[in-house]
Amino acid sequence: MEVDIQFRPSYSLTIVKLGPGERIRADSGAMVSHSPGVAVETKAEGGLFKSLGRAVLGGESFFQNFWVAGPQGGEVTLAPDLPGDITMIEMSNQALLIQSGSYLASENGVDLSTKLSGKSFRAGEGISILEATGSGKVLVSSYGAIFERTLTPGEKYIVDTTHLVAFDANMGVQTQAVGGLKSTLLSGEGLVVELTGPGQIYMQTRSPKALIDWIIPQVPQKSS
Repeated sequence: MEVDIQFRPSYSLTIVKLGPGERIRADSGAMVSHSPGVAVETKAEGGLFKSLGRAVLGGESFFQNFWVAGPQGGEVTLAPDLPGDITMIEMSNQALLIQSGSYLASENGVDLSTKLSGKSFRAGEGISILEATGSGKVLVSSYGAIFERTLTPGEKYIVDTTHLVAFDANMGVQTQAVGGLKSTLLSGEGLVVELTGPGQIYMQTRSPKALIDWIIPQVPQKSS
């Protein structure tokens, strides 16, 4: 499978070249186009409870699409819902935690499940987060551009929870307030998460929550 990401970072589109018989798993609604030799299989991967966990707890679709190339191979193009970036993460027998709504696609060899843990709670996604495990290519998306940071063993880095896209599952995670009580209440920053290396962090330069908070006051209200 070959991956080519175009139009970065504002309106990214992924062009996936599939060899004969190759397939890629993609979130529902991510497909933009595909060649005639590619067929789609839609199913609840992993069974009812695993799919329900991904949908209810992980923020992903209950049904997922698998795009399968025919004997001549084929092409699929994928894009996220929001304007922003896409990055490819090459996994090698490891685990990656992905925030709700940031998963776009992955190839065979990568398993998806909902991770229920205190670590996901501290990362700002309630009690769950999407976990990708195994080996293969994973595509994650963002609102805005993707900013990557590599931490050395013991190195700490602080990220606003609404800007976190994905991070290595082995990293230490701790939620904390911004400064003292006054800063927490008046700064508009809310909670942040402190990540401890070693590992890789993927962040988005814009916050979907901030977009929602901006839109809501602009929506006309019904008069009484």
